[in-house]
Amino acid sequence: MRFDLLTAPVDGVPEAYDVVAGFDGALVAGLLRPGAEQIAALHALAAAVSGTPLAGRVAEAVDKTVAGSISDEHLAALVAARSALLGAAHDALLARLDEAAGRTRDPWPASGPGTAAGMDNLLAAARSWLSDLAIAGWRGIDHDLVAHADQAVQALLAEPRLRRLGALLDGFAGELRACAPGATMPRVPVRRWADLWARAVLLAQPGALSAGEAGTVSGRLLPLGVDLHEHPTAVQAQVHAVLETADGPRLVRASVAAPKVDTLVGSGVWQLLRGHSSLLAAVTEQRAMDLVDMPVTAGGDLIWSDEHAKPGTPAEPFATARVQLAVAAAAPVPPLERHPVRLAEPVLLEGYTATAHDDGVTLALPGLTVEVDVERMHSAGPLTPALVAASTACIGLLRWDGCWTVQPLAVEAQVKRKTLAVHAGAWAGGAGDAAGAKAEAAAADAVKVLRERAGRLLRR
Repeated sequence: MRFDLLTAPVDGVPEAYDVVAGFDGALVAGLLRPGAEQIAALHALAAAVSGTPLAGRVAEAVDKTVAGSISDEHLAALVAARSALLGAAHDALLARLDEAAGRTRDPWPASGPGTAAGMDNLLAAARSWLSDLAIAGWRGIDHDLVAHADQAVQALLAEPRLRRLGALLDGFAGELRACAPGATMPRVPVRRWADLWARAVLLAQPGALSAGEAGTVSGRLLPLGVDLHEHPTAVQAQVHAVLETADGPRLVRASVAAPKVDTLVGSGVWQLLRGHSSLLAAVTEQRAMDLVDMPVTAGGDLIWSDEHAKPGTPAEPFATARVQLAVAAAAPVPPLERHPVRLAEPVLLEGYTATAHDDGVTLALPGLTVEVDVERMHSAGPLTPALVAASTACIGLLRWDGCWTVQPLAVEAQVKRKTLAVHAGAWAGGAGDAAGAKAEAAAADAVKVLRERAGRLLRR
C-alpha cells in the first residue's frame, strides 16, 4: 500500500463536515422556531447543494422551515442534502483508500425506483414520529414523545420487509427513552442522534427498503477475519473474506445474527450464532468454504445459506491476505450506505512499529501513523490491545473517524519467543485454548439459565 497517500487531506471533506455539523446543531433545539444560528446553518446546507439536482427542493425546504411550516416532504429534502454531503465525503475518502491500496471497485448498477406496495401507512407513521422529533429537538424530547414510537415500531417489526427500519427505530427510541427528558441532559450526542434520525428518515421513504435482485456466485471462500457487532438486544458476526471466482478474486462479506439479552456479553454470544451457520466453524478452523450458487447482493454481501456451502481445504488468513488482498476487486457501495462512518475496508499492515500508550496503541507505518481502534476490539476472543502492541503484522479494517484508524481482526505477534497468529474470532466456532475454554464454560452456564427461563415463560 502507498500509505503516504492517506496522509494528505482529501479536498472538500472538512468543509462538508462543517456544513453537516451546523445542521446537526440545529436539531438540538428543534426546528419549530429556528433562531438566527439555526437559520444560518440551514442556508449553508442549501448553499452546499446549490449546484446539484437537490437545489430547488432544499431551498424550498429551508424557506418553509424558517417560516415555521415544515412538512415531512421538507424534512426529507433536508436529510437528502445532509446525506448527499456525507455521501460525497465517503466517496472521496474511499477513492483515496482504493488508490492507496491499488484496489479496483465496480460501479453501482443502475436500477429503477423501488416500491413499497401496501406499506405506505406504516412508513407514514414512522415519518410522522421522526418529524415530531425534529420539531421538538433533542432538548425537547420527553417520555410521552418517545412513547409515540411504540405502536409504529411494533407494526414495522411485524412486517419482514420493514424490519430493518423497525429495528433502527426501536434502538433509537430506546436511547432517547434512557436520556429523557432532554432538557436535563448534561451532554447531547449530536452527531450520533442526527445520523440515526437521518438514516431512519431515508429508510422511511417509499421504496427505500425494497429488496434489490440478488445474484448468485460460486467459488472458494477464504475468510480473513470476523467483525463482531454487539447491541443489548442483538449480535451480528460479519465475516470479511476473499472469494476466488472464475472472474478473479473479489472481496465479500457474510453475516450471521441472532437476538440476545443485555446480560449476555463476551464469548457467550458465539453460542447464539453457531447454530445458524457453518461459516463460523470454518473461521475458527481456518478452513476455506466451497460455494455453489450462493446468493449475493450487488454490494458484495453474501446471503448466507449452508445449503450452498461445504467445508474446503485449510486456508490460513495471513497467507490469503498476502497473496489475494492486493489483487482482489472490491464491491460497489449501496447508495444508502454511503457514509464515512461505514468505511471498513480490509487491509494487511506489515513493517510497522507498534507503540502502546495510555489511550491505546499506535502503529507507525512508512508514511503514515495510524491509531488502533481499541474500542471496537471485543472481549469475545483472545485478541487484546497488548497483543496488538507486540505485533509485527495485522489484518484489519481501515476506518475513518476524522482520521484513518485500524480495527485489528488478527495479528502476528511474538508469544513466548514464537511468532503466532492471534485472531479476534478464534472462539467463534468453539474455543480450543485454555483461556477460551474457561470463558466458554462460564458463558455456557449463563446461556443455559437464560434458555431455561425463556422456556418457562413460553410455557405459561
